[in-house]
Amino acid sequence: MTATTSQERAGLDGLARTAITLWAFFGGLALSLVVLINVASVIGGVVWKPFPGDFEMTEVGVAVAAFAFLPYCQLVGANVTADIFTSRAPVRLVAFFGVLASLVALLFSLLLLWRMYYGMLDQKAYGYTTAILQFPHWIAFVPILISLALLAVAALITLIENTNSLRKA
Repeated sequence: MTATTSQERAGLDGLARTAITLWAFFGGLALSLVVLINVASVIGGVVWKPFPGDFEMTEVGVAVAAFAFLPYCQLVGANVTADIFTSRAPVRLVAFFGVLASLVALLFSLLLLWRMYYGMLDQKAYGYTTAILQFPHWIAFVPILISLALLAVAALITLIENTNSLRKA
């Protein structure tokens, strides 16, 4: 580990990076549980009785997992990019696009966080549940809101990093 790496991992930055990484593992765990539910349902359908509401839990689990992966993708730069357009571009232009992408990610995550929060309140107020298991919809919003908050943090971290890269370019 170099001195620069250990400095980058210190303090709030290191705490945020660790939280974002652990949250991605949580997303993997949620997705694994979805797979196990589907396996149990298929085997149960053949041998005994299928798992009731498996498709409902699949919908919820996949949504939660997909949102849980977003902050990590932002943090490590694993989002979709159009490198074919920037492969021969000057370093400064590529760095500018990095700043712009981080800023858009930050604004978009804050917009989604705001609107999804009010969506959760509506789901809770109206008492929406899944049809078979009667699982309250609003509960699935809680980890999604955490994911969006972590996405905003990841976007802020990458915005700072990309701004520093632009200054150096």
